[in-house]
Amino acid sequence: MDIDDILPRKSADPASALATQDLDSLSVDELNARIATLEAEIVRTRAKIKSAVNHRASAESLFKR
Repeated sequence: MDIDDILPRKSADPASALATQDLDSLSVDELNARIATLEAEIVRTRAKIKSAVNHRASAESLFKR
């Protein structure tokens, strides 16, 4: 028996789970709260990307000297 047969499989990534979640049971207020949460996560993710790009540019600049 393989160890993979014993351990549970990893679930899909969180974005995929969100995309497949049933929204029919949510109220308008809950949907608006969900949108606000997702928009905040987009802002956080874009900030991380910007930080990573700036960090890489700084490192490349340092090593080009």
